[in-house]
Amino acid sequence: MKFLAPYWWQILLVIAFTYGEVWTTLELPSVMSDIVNKGIITGDMDYIYQRGWFMVIITALGSLSAIIAGFFASRVGTGFGRDLRAGVYKKVEGFSLAEMRRFSTSSLITRSTNDVEQIQQVAFFIMRIAVRAPLMAIGAILSAFRTAPSMTWIMVLSVITLLVLVISVFMIAMPKFQLQQKLVDALNQVSRENLTGLRVIRAFNNEKIEKQKFNEVNRDITKTGLFINRITNILEPGMTMIISFTTLAVVWIGAGMVMDDKLEIGNMMAFMQYSLQVITSFLMLVIIMVMVPRAHVSVERISEILETDNSVREPKNPQKPDESKRGLVEFKHVTFTYPDAESPVLNDIDFVTKPGETTAIIGSTGSGKSTVANLISRLYDVTAGQVRLDGVDLRSLSHRDIAKIVGFVPQKAVLFSGTIASNIKYARADITDEAMRRAADIAQADFIKDLPDGYRAQVARSGSNFSGGQKQRLAIARAIAKDPEVLVFDDSFSALDYRTDARLRRELAKRESDKTIIIITQRISTIREANQIIVLNDGGVAGKGTHYELLKSCEVYREIAESQFSEEEMAGELKLAGVSADNASDASNTGEVKYA
Repeated sequence: MKFLAPYWWQILLVIAFTYGEVWTTLELPSVMSDIVNKGIITGDMDYIYQRGWFMVIITALGSLSAIIAGFFASRVGTGFGRDLRAGVYKKVEGFSLAEMRRFSTSSLITRSTNDVEQIQQVAFFIMRIAVRAPLMAIGAILSAFRTAPSMTWIMVLSVITLLVLVISVFMIAMPKFQLQQKLVDALNQVSRENLTGLRVIRAFNNEKIEKQKFNEVNRDITKTGLFINRITNILEPGMTMIISFTTLAVVWIGAGMVMDDKLEIGNMMAFMQYSLQVITSFLMLVIIMVMVPRAHVSVERISEILETDNSVREPKNPQKPDESKRGLVEFKHVTFTYPDAESPVLNDIDFVTKPGETTAIIGSTGSGKSTVANLISRLYDVTAGQVRLDGVDLRSLSHRDIAKIVGFVPQKAVLFSGTIASNIKYARADITDEAMRRAADIAQADFIKDLPDGYRAQVARSGSNFSGGQKQRLAIARAIAKDPEVLVFDDSFSALDYRTDARLRRELAKRESDKTIIIITQRISTIREANQIIVLNDGGVAGKGTHYELLKSCEVYREIAESQFSEEEMAGELKLAGVSADNASDASNTGEVKYA
């Protein structure tokens, strides 16, 4: 109703012109009755012409009313659908990762397209049919009763039979409509997985398995659709039979009454027309009743999105960042638990990083590294403790301020259709070409110069025409071009070779020295020169310090190093750290470190 409210005056026009259309339609049988009774039977041609021209005029008025009502109903329906799609999109755009985990991507797409389309169609038909049909039915019943009261029972019997048929079909079909929408979600999910994972499917030669998955869902949705169509198709022959028997009863009984001089032939013909109008009106309502269950399912699915409370909310009275603490990132005893999880993924995380410093976060898979990055960007809110940015709790900063302060490069590089220039300028469309090229130089995106169109080169959907390393460098350039105070790299160097990785970090240190840099990685070679390295293990801080300090004091870090360095390289690293090979061997067995 909120989305329909702006169109109230157009809806009133639809109702008004629909009323005009109904009035003219109801007048036609009455005029026809007069022509038969007072014109044709008596042979009065002047009366026939007079009433005939009146029929032409009201028919023209009825047609004009129908056109105008249809025009405004179309405007309301399409505008309502547009606003509803925009409302769903805006709501989804504000979802945190917690809400995105609750609704699958394929389900959100289905709800934003198929479900909105269902509701839009029903809104149009309600304005054109659900408004017209009751008016027509009531007017036709009253007119029929006035024309031939003794035959009204025929109409009542026909309507009761029709309602029994419709309600029976409705009760059987309703659960299947709900199931059908869920199956559409499942079909989209399978299709999305198959299309996005096509290379993996072919690499493992699993086309038959994926085809079987698709066929199972496709078969289920086909069976459900066939069942619904078969049930609803009962209505058509049922309606035809009811109309035929009604017409037969009116002619049979009416003819006898005409023969007995109890009814004029024109009135019998008018009564037949009114009977058909009543049945047609109920048929229109049947169409609506068939569509409404499907739309009802769609309404519930759309409402589920619109009524979902965002777990990450914009503060009512946002604070401004403290200019004296620009670029300062503080984790104060942070604990975080994913929704519906039994145990926290991060537990009592505490560290501070300042402008001009590089802080690295390393740990085994599942230790919570990426969660730290998500908390800094406020994609989640902490369960306990505080994440502070520029001296202010993140929950007290506006989303706009957080976006200005933090430049985030996700683990999986995401590019958008357009050009290389539009992707690098994505965060700040007003930056100069010089600033764009500077960001690309720092990100080591030298391949752009070799492209025929340079920065005007087209980027395909999801950047599919670039390699993984090229996409990562463009994503890094985009974050640098934004010129934020804090740069967060969530395993963003994983697709880069060691030489490019080293050059990129060297350029960052030299040309972005005033920034706070946070690097999340599994490569020790990427973070050896970091001012501070935080080692995560099982959601907690297992160690904190520089590379060589952690080789001395942190067994978890040393195990990671041993898995990445050769024996000779490890021996050299331990020597530089001041740990003898014998002591390191003892430490791996006892968990204690002896210093040389």
